[in-house]
Amino acid sequence: MADLQIRREHNLGLLEARKVAFKWAEQVEAEFGMECTYEEGGLRDEVCFTRSGVNGTLHVTKDRFELDAKLGFLLGAFKDRIEGEIVKNLDDLLAPKSGARAGAQKPAKKLAEKNSRAAKK
Repeated sequence: MADLQIRREHNLGLLEARKVAFKWAEQVEAEFGMECTYEEGGLRDEVCFTRSGVNGTLHVTKDRFELDAKLGFLLGAFKDRIEGEIVKNLDDLLAPKSGARAGAQKPAKKLAEKNSRAAKK
């Protein structure tokens, strides 16, 4: 069996971290066929996840995510790839959302330019 241990610090606070953890659980259920259970606590939440060949827990606190997982024999051969996907998914969820705002402004800018050109005709 191969073990995965992933740690990520954050400044979200527990309520926002909980939202990120819910999104993460939804992603791994949809993309990897995991079965997740979420248990809220006073200072720490736990997301337990499992599927054939994998089981683990994501601990969620006001300033940290701690993921511990055990991979079965067959999936252990893909440990680096699996770890990379988990890290990428978690980091994407923790990334600042400034890009989303900028993306939302682009269509409005294009629409304004289109209206400006139409008015000149």
